[in-house]
Formats: sequence, C-alpha cells, structure tokens
Amino acid sequence: MFVEAVSPSMQAVEAMVRELARGDLPVLLIGEAGSGKRSMAQRMHQMSRHEGDVFRSAHCATVRPEYLNGGTDGLFGQGTLFLEEISDLSPDCQIKLFEALSKSEENGHKAVFGARLICGTSRDLEAEVKSGRLREDLYYRISGICLRLPPLRQRRDDIPYLVSFFLAKYAEDFRRPVPVLSAQTQQLFQDYAWPGNIRELEDAAKAIVALGDESVAMGGLRSMLTKSDRPLNGERISLKQAARAASREAEKVLILKVLTRTRWNRRRAAEELQISYKALLYKLKQIGYGEYGAS
Repeated sequence: MFVEAVSPSMQAVEAMVRELARGDLPVLLIGEAGSGKRSMAQRMHQMSRHEGDVFRSAHCATVRPEYLNGGTDGLFGQGTLFLEEISDLSPDCQIKLFEALSKSEENGHKAVFGARLICGTSRDLEAEVKSGRLREDLYYRISGICLRLPPLRQRRDDIPYLVSFFLAKYAEDFRRPVPVLSAQTQQLFQDYAWPGNIRELEDAAKAIVALGDESVAMGGLRSMLTKSDRPLNGERISLKQAARAASREAEKVLILKVLTRTRWNRRRAAEELQISYKALLYKLKQIGYGEYGAS
C-alpha cells in the first residue's frame, strides 16, 4: 500500500526513502505500532534494484535460527527482507543475524545472502540493549541508518487521502460502491488521535464498507470521543479501548447481518465473510450465538 503524502513530515520521509533505495545498507525503521513500517519497507523495495525480486517479511518472534541461513529454505535470498520488531529475535537468531551482517560488511556492504535487510521497531532499542533483550553489537549493525516514521496524529493532512484509498480498496474487495462519508465522519477522522495509527484507520474504513452503514461503524468511536476527557466509574477512558470496542461491535453486526442474509447457513456465511468456518464458529461463541444456525 502506498499513498502519496502531502504532509511535510511524510514528504521528508519519502525523500529519504528514495535515497536509501539506491543502496544495500541495512536500514532501521522506527515508528509506533501501525505507523506503516512494513509498507515503507515494501516501498523501498519497489524503488530499489531488487524490485523484480521477492519482498519477504517476518515478525521476529516467529523467526527460528535456520530461517537466517542462505538458500531457498531461509528468509534470505534475492530481494528484500523486512524483520518486524527486531528486539523480539531469540538470542540464537541474533547471533546468526550478526554474523551474516558482519560478513556483508567485510564484503563491502553487499546484500546479506543477496537480500537487502530492513528492520523495524516500535520500541526504544537502547533500552532493549540495556535490558539484555537485544545484543549491543547487533544494534550497532542495524542502526547505522535510522528512519523515523511519524505517527498519524502528526500527519493529519494525509488522513483524507488514506481514508479514500482504504474505502476504494475495500469497496473493490467487497464488490460494493465506494461510500461517501458524511461531513461529521470526515471531521471525526480528522479529530481522532488514532493511537493505532494507519492500521486502526484502515480497520475503521473497512468496517464502514463491510457494514454498509457508516453510523453503526463509527457510532461507538464518535460517542467515546465526546466522553474521552471525562472519568467513567472513577477511571479515565482509553480511546484505544473504545476503538477496539467499536470494532468488535461492528464485527458482530456484520456477522449477524450476513447470517440473516444466508438464513443462518454458517458455511455460506463464512465464505461470504472470507474467514474460515472454524473462525466463524469461534466468533459466534464469543458473541453468544454459538448454538444458532445450521451447519
């Protein structure tokens, strides 16, 4: 996914990406969760000499040491490799990656096993080093070139363009018309702090298209915005929790709407919702409808 930025902060980032795409040096992308690190890594890949090769990505918590070998069975190969949340790498994996980067440096910063390495983090890696979760020598290897991605709340000029992109994307996926948002919802998108960043905005746009009902999709979030500065039962309301609650409610409404349309044929509903039958059964159990419907 790539939407041309209009905000000055993101235009500066994109200018840097164009420069970094020319080489093979490791790059560290730093940004809050959901701020678009993977998309930016993919953008860098598309603008590089590796464009015709494979773009691979993996969350470091799932990476095993053997994945960091060269050859067809490993993550490295011709192309670009994006490693998400680099400090989640196991100690053994950190050793393997450090050794590969050391060999790359000895060879004049040639790509590791043919792959351009881009790492991502939403954490303070210096703190991760001090805590012992990240090797100091590996940190210095991957952090020579750092690129910080601004959170969505600091690039509000881009929000209308991102919303339009996601509405069009999911309208095509669901084979529905592109929704025309009300002025109130457009203002809500501009006013909200988006703690989940682009990922959260994408989920909101998807819910609007999937439900076909803007008021249902955005109702929960709209009501929480008006209450966000007031305590509730002695506790301050979290906008992130409110967004999740609104998302869950929107998901419930969508599931029940599709099940009604399919006369509670759960297999047909699962196909229409583009999820597995098992996943649908689990979601029905969560919302209290586990015993309803034909199999």
